[in-house]
Amino acid sequence: MHSTPPARRTIAAVAVALTALTAGCSTAATTAEPAAGTTTPEAREVVGVEIAVDPEARALVPETFLDSGTVRVATDVPYPPFEMYEDEGSDVITGLDYDLGQAIGAVLGLEFAFEAQKFDGIIPAIQAGKYDITISAMTDTVERQGALTFVDYSASGTGMLVADGNPEGIETYTDLCGLPVGVQSGTQQVDLVESWAAECEDLGAEPVDLKQYPKDSDAQLAISSGAVVASLLTKPAAGYVAKTAGDGATFDSIDDPAAPNGYGATPNGIGVSNTTPELAEAIQVALQSLIDDGTYEVILDKYGLTGIAVDEATINGAES
Repeated sequence: MHSTPPARRTIAAVAVALTALTAGCSTAATTAEPAAGTTTPEAREVVGVEIAVDPEARALVPETFLDSGTVRVATDVPYPPFEMYEDEGSDVITGLDYDLGQAIGAVLGLEFAFEAQKFDGIIPAIQAGKYDITISAMTDTVERQGALTFVDYSASGTGMLVADGNPEGIETYTDLCGLPVGVQSGTQQVDLVESWAAECEDLGAEPVDLKQYPKDSDAQLAISSGAVVASLLTKPAAGYVAKTAGDGATFDSIDDPAAPNGYGATPNGIGVSNTTPELAEAIQVALQSLIDDGTYEVILDKYGLTGIAVDEATINGAES
């Protein structure tokens, strides 16, 4: 170590003092609060699962969302079991879409803030900048892709609901040929049943004996009374009713291996504004991680909706 000549010690002492002062300023700068988005948020619990931030997914999030820490989500409430209020008169949102949004938010280290918005106003509100995305059981279509980029998180079509224990042994739609089946009038299920007539004839059976009711709940009551052997409704609704009615002891939802997501299934997607495609990519990666680690299935099972599951989070999977 070099020694300092006596004539320069005073100068050196001043220099040391200045160095210490500068070092103090530097230390203060490095211990200041980090810029928004630069720290990794803590893990969060969703549906009983501890979910940690995925650095790979978070790295894809646009800076503006890292800075705000929030993604504004539009959803049409109520539409159970996808979105609903916790209790009658409550404004607290819950449901499959809400839980999935919270799980994706946890993976990305962001808050997914849900707000109620009438369905037909969702896309215009996103285009106007009021919301960033929608999670509202919205069907991914080519037409809607003109305004939104969809991260497809489920696929659903028509499902079958039967009495608990499936006394008629129904496994697929052709087992309904010649039997009374209830549907809500004016729904696509009416046309679907009519389209099965030719296949019933090919099997040497009578067409399905179609019974139409004002509401799905009326068709379900018809099962309980014995007026029909089954009712047809959307696959998610069938799963939810089977899960919840009579604490799961009133109905069964039929899972046809030939149509795991229901008959005529179409994809449902998280709609992201086309102005932020990077956010859609981040959500896709986050959703895939939830699929891979099983959290996605836990969320679906909570609402009796494992029948609408997908194996892969795709973007704009609709072809029509």
